[in-house]
Amino acid sequence: MAEEAKWYVVHTYSGYENKVATNLETIVENRKLQDWIHEVRVPTETVVEMKDNQKKETERKLFPGYVLVKMVMTDDSWFVVRNTRGCTGFVGPNGKPVPLTEEEIARLGVEKREVVINYAVGDMVRIIDGPLENFTGKVEEIDLEKSKVRVTVSMFGRETPVELEPDQAELMD
Repeated sequence: MAEEAKWYVVHTYSGYENKVATNLETIVENRKLQDWIHEVRVPTETVVEMKDNQKKETERKLFPGYVLVKMVMTDDSWFVVRNTRGCTGFVGPNGKPVPLTEEEIARLGVEKREVVINYAVGDMVRIIDGPLENFTGKVEEIDLEKSKVRVTVSMFGRETPVELEPDQAELMD
């Protein structure tokens, strides 16, 4: 394949996000378009609501009216997505699809990146990215579920806990 699949944002009628995603997945399956349209997602988050003094977990759409599609952009794949029932078009200038950047994909948490951590709790690390770059500290906690690392850094003579992404720190030699 000459081109690489990228994530695009598709605009839908509000409330039709799941229907559009299901319709698109069915079309991809029926027409055997898996090489062109790789993945369809409706980004959601789990929210705890209080109702009648009961805690209730519900799924809430992060972006009502939008569906994310990972696809190789061709005239045919564009046509299939654009003409899916409930879809009003791609997000971009004049409806011309613009792929999401790597930073946007990371911020949205659309794709889980596999991060290899070469340090453990108690190790000394150097911060290699962010506002505290070049500071050193001790790893206090590693939470792989949330992709966070808590490091205690000495700042202005005080021990200060800092939350980082796992790839923002490296083991000191």
